[in-house]
Amino acid sequence: MKKETYKIRGMHCASCVATIERALLKTAGVHSVSVNFASESALIEFNENIISELSLAKIVESAGYHLEIGSSKKEEVMEMPDMNMNSSQHNHMEMEREEQTKKMKYKLIIGGILAFFIFLGSFPEWFFFVPKIMNNNWMLLLLTTPVQFWIGYQFYSGLKLLIKYRTADMNTLIAVGTLSAYFYSVAVTIFPVFFTKGEITPALYFDTSAIIIVLILLGKYFEILMKGRASEAIKKLIGLQPKTAKVVRGGKEIEIPIIDVIVGDLIIVRPGERIPVDGKIVDGDSEIDESMITGESMPVHKKIDSLVIGSTINKFGTFTFQATKVGKDTVLSQIIKMVEEAQGSKAPIQRLADLVSSYFVPAVFVIAFLTFIIWFFFGPAPAFTFALINFVAVLIIACPCALGLATPMAIMVSSGSASTRGILIKDAASLEIANKINTVILDKTGTLTEGKPVVTDILGNVLQIAASIENKSEHSLAQAIVNKAKEEKINLSRVENFQAISGHGVSAMLENKKVFLGTRKLMTDNKINVTAWEEKTIDLENQGKTVMILAVNNEIIGLIAVADVLKKESIEAVQVLKNNNIDVWMITGDNERTAMAIATQVGIDNVMSEVLPDKKSEKVRELQKKGKIVAMIGDGINDAPALTQANIGIAMGEGTDIAMESANITLMRGDLMLIFEVIKISKRTMRIIKQNLFWAFFYNIAFIPVATGVLYPFFGILLNPIFAAVAMAFSSISVVLNSLRLKT
Repeated sequence: MKKETYKIRGMHCASCVATIERALLKTAGVHSVSVNFASESALIEFNENIISELSLAKIVESAGYHLEIGSSKKEEVMEMPDMNMNSSQHNHMEMEREEQTKKMKYKLIIGGILAFFIFLGSFPEWFFFVPKIMNNNWMLLLLTTPVQFWIGYQFYSGLKLLIKYRTADMNTLIAVGTLSAYFYSVAVTIFPVFFTKGEITPALYFDTSAIIIVLILLGKYFEILMKGRASEAIKKLIGLQPKTAKVVRGGKEIEIPIIDVIVGDLIIVRPGERIPVDGKIVDGDSEIDESMITGESMPVHKKIDSLVIGSTINKFGTFTFQATKVGKDTVLSQIIKMVEEAQGSKAPIQRLADLVSSYFVPAVFVIAFLTFIIWFFFGPAPAFTFALINFVAVLIIACPCALGLATPMAIMVSSGSASTRGILIKDAASLEIANKINTVILDKTGTLTEGKPVVTDILGNVLQIAASIENKSEHSLAQAIVNKAKEEKINLSRVENFQAISGHGVSAMLENKKVFLGTRKLMTDNKINVTAWEEKTIDLENQGKTVMILAVNNEIIGLIAVADVLKKESIEAVQVLKNNNIDVWMITGDNERTAMAIATQVGIDNVMSEVLPDKKSEKVRELQKKGKIVAMIGDGINDAPALTQANIGIAMGEGTDIAMESANITLMRGDLMLIFEVIKISKRTMRIIKQNLFWAFFYNIAFIPVATGVLYPFFGILLNPIFAAVAMAFSSISVVLNSLRLKT
C-alpha cells in the first residue's frame, strides 16, 4: 500500500468532498480516502500494483475536479534524494495560491466597480443624480454580462456537475441562482412588452445577479487569505531549512547547496549558523537552540557523540558533525510530513458534516423549486417576480461552505499550532479522541525517569565481571555498569555465548564459567539459591533501586544496584493529571518493591510491576475492557505494541523514526507536562469544532425557511438574495476566524 497526499483543484464545499471520496472509494485498489476541503488535499491509500497515480487523477477528473500528481514529476524529485520534496511542493503550492489570490483580487476590483455602477443605475428613484443613460436596460445588460460570465466564470463548473454527472455543489447553487436572475432580466430587456401587464413595468434583477457574484467572490477571497494564515505552521517549518552547508571534502572546507550533502559528509557549523542536516558531533561542542523542533526555549549543550537536528541553531561554539540523515529523511522533513498528514486527515466528527452535505445540496434544489412553484401559483402579483426572488434567495443562502470548513479548518490550525510547541499529532482522529482520555499509563524508564541510570551500590567484587558481560548489551542499565567500569579504569574480559533474556537479565560464558546477571526471577528460573542475599536485595529495592544479582557457576557472588533519577517535572505532571480526574498508572519491568518505591516518590497509586515488554499491550487491553479510554506514554521503541494497543499512544522522544511511526502523538521533548497540554489542545479543538458545526447548521436551518418566504404572510418579510449572499460569505469567514482562535 502507498499512502500519499495530493492537491485537489476545483473544490468549493463539503459536497465536493463527498463526490470525490465516493468516486475514488468505488475504484479497485483504493483502500482509503480522506479529502480535506480546508487544505484542498486528498490523503489516499492505494495499491500501486492495481491502480496508478495517473488513473487516480483520471477518476477525479471524471468527477469534475483536478488531482495534481505532483508539482513536478515525482520520479524527477525522487532522483534527488537529498531534496526536500515537501519543500519544493509547498513552494509550488504557495506560488499557485498567490497567483490565484492575485487573479481573484483583479476580478474583484473590476467586478466591484461594475457592480457599483449597476446598483446606481438600477434605482433611479434613489440616485436621481445618476445620468439617464445608466438607467437604460441595455446599458445595465452591457455592464452585467462581463460580471456574470467573466467575473463569475469559476461558478459554472457547478453546471457541468449538474448536467454531466447529475450531482451538485455550492457552485451549482450559485450558477443556477444568478443565471436565473440574469436571464430573466435579459428576457425583460429584449421582450419588455411580453412581461408588462397594464401599468406595471417588470423589475430587472441585473443588480441582484452582479452583486451576488461579487459578494461571494469577496467571501472566497477572504477565505483564501485566512486559509493561508491557518497553514502558517507548515510555511514556517519550511522556511527554517538552510540553503547551503560547509562540507569538508578532500581536506578542504567548501560551501555546497544542501541538496548535494550526502550521508557521511563532515560538516562544519559556526556560531549563529543553522545546522544543515541531521548528524552526530565528531569534534567540538556547543549550545544548540532546538526550540523550533522541541518547543524548549533553553539551549541544549551538545558534545562529541551528541545528535544534532537539521535546521536548529548553533548558539556559541564551532563544531564538526557527520551527516546521518539528509533530505526527506531528516527530522524536520518528517515533522513537515506528519503535520501535513494531520492537517489533511479527517476527524470522526467530520463524517456527520460530510453525510449531511451529501444530501443537503440536492434537498436545497427540491426546496428551491417547490418555493418557486408555490409562489408562482399562490403568491401575490407579480407572482413570477416573487417566485424568482425567493427561488434565488434559497439557492444562495443554502451554500454549505461553512459546513465544509467547520472541522478541517480547526484541525489544520490546531495541529499546526501544536507542532510549534513540540507536539506532533499524527491524525485528526487522535486529536478528537485525546480529550476523552480518563486513564494514563506511564512507562517508568525514560518517561518518568531520565532514562540514564547510574550505579549506586556494589556489593562484592563483581564490577569487572558484570561490565564484561554487559558490554555486549544495549540496555540502559547495562550501559550504566559499563560506564562505571570505565570510570574505575577496569579492563574488561572477553565473553562468549552472550544471551539476553528479555526482561530478566543476561547470561554468558566467561573463562569457561557460566555467569548470570539479572533479576531474582532469573536466578530462581536457573535454580540458583538467593536466600543469603535476600535481605540486602530487599533493602536496596525499598530505596527504589534496581538490583542485579551476579551468579557464577550457580553461586551468587554479589549485587549491583542501579538507580534512575526522576525527571524534575514528573511529580508535578502526575499531580496535574490526578487533579483533572485522570487515573495514572505506572508500568515497569522492575520488581514490585522497586516499582512501589518509585511510584511513592512520584505520587502514583496504581502500579503494574514485573511486566515484560511483550506483555505491556495486554495490560493496556485489560484496562480498556473495563471501559477506560487509555493513553499509553512510552519511548516508542520497546513500548511499540502497547502504544499501538492504547486508544492514544504518546511517544516521549527526540524525533526518532520509530517513535513517530508507533505513536499517535509524539512529544519532541521529554516533558511530561505536555501530556496534559495534549488533552487541553484536544478539548479546545473539539469545542471550536462543535461551535463551528452548530453555527453552520443553525445558519442553514434558520435562514432557508426565511428565504422560502414563510415569514411574508405574517410579517411581510422577504429575504433579499443580496443579503443572502452577504450572510453566506460571512458564515464561511466566521468559521475560519473562530478556528484561527486556536493559534493563540
